[in-house]
Amino acid sequence: MIFGKKRFPGAVADFEKAVRAQDGDAAQEAFARLHRAAAKAGDGELREAGPRLATLLPSVPHGPRAAVAVVIGACVERGADVSACAPGILAGARETFALAADFCARWADTGGGELPDPDDELTEEIIERAGYEPAVGWFTLPQWEMASVAVLNDPAVRRESAGTAELLALVERVAEASDHEFRCLAYALRVLDDEPLVVLHRDTGTGYALRMSGIGDNFQLHTLLAGVLIGGKHLPGQAPSPQEIAVCRDAPGQVETVGSFNLVGPDGTWIFNEGTPTDIPVIDGARLLVLDPPPYRRAWPAGRFFPGMRGDLVLDRVLDAAETAAWFAKVQPAKR
Repeated sequence: MIFGKKRFPGAVADFEKAVRAQDGDAAQEAFARLHRAAAKAGDGELREAGPRLATLLPSVPHGPRAAVAVVIGACVERGADVSACAPGILAGARETFALAADFCARWADTGGGELPDPDDELTEEIIERAGYEPAVGWFTLPQWEMASVAVLNDPAVRRESAGTAELLALVERVAEASDHEFRCLAYALRVLDDEPLVVLHRDTGTGYALRMSGIGDNFQLHTLLAGVLIGGKHLPGQAPSPQEIAVCRDAPGQVETVGSFNLVGPDGTWIFNEGTPTDIPVIDGARLLVLDPPPYRRAWPAGRFFPGMRGDLVLDRVLDAAETAAWFAKVQPAKR
């Protein structure tokens, strides 16, 4: 730890100086030292370094910029001011995914074929075929995905950052053109906060108004629903254990759980656990979900898709009979 504390702040200062002087060789050398020392740096050093590096990000060339973004993301995970770090990272991600979309189009226009793996080496042949900046964009996507998810763990960033819808559209565009999912970033950009959710339980004819925040996928939502509704004695069944609920909110790790419901949309189609809460349709200002009996036993490790993101599901109120009937009027029978 002493090694990191001696080396890291100096490497940050040297990197700042080199970037501002546009001295590429010195910046490369300083960043290599910075990257090595970061692993042993203390939390306080990383908290201080994150915003300083974020200020430099637009001045760093496209290739190394992604590696700097990853370090900034690591600083955020250790407590750096996310509001200062997120704008540069998300702007860089938007620019990079736009370049990657151009890369996919150029690749198709120059003969097509299987796209190179972004984790492989960028070669001169690829640059000649698609252009330098589009190729660098394509090959740095995994790093930008990692850095972006680090800042999107914060609910204020998800609520307040401009351009997240644009970034999601670009991610989906590149995914469609390339058959690479970029699932972590796509799911992080789809996370809902303080989102109204109306849940109808078909067998008992009851309804519930809830709000969900920070839920990464429907496995997590499923477990939390069972905890709130079965654990709260509103519905019959076997409630998840306190530990199963805890790991879906903010506790570390995973715990084996068993499904309590079949999640169904108002049109009768299944809402799969592998998807996200954005798969639940919005009807009259709220997402509307129907709970049916599980068609077969389903088990999975309860936990959070994003370990650094706190999930929450709260019951606002139990709907009265008239409200419940009005919502059920919008629902079709379940489809097989």
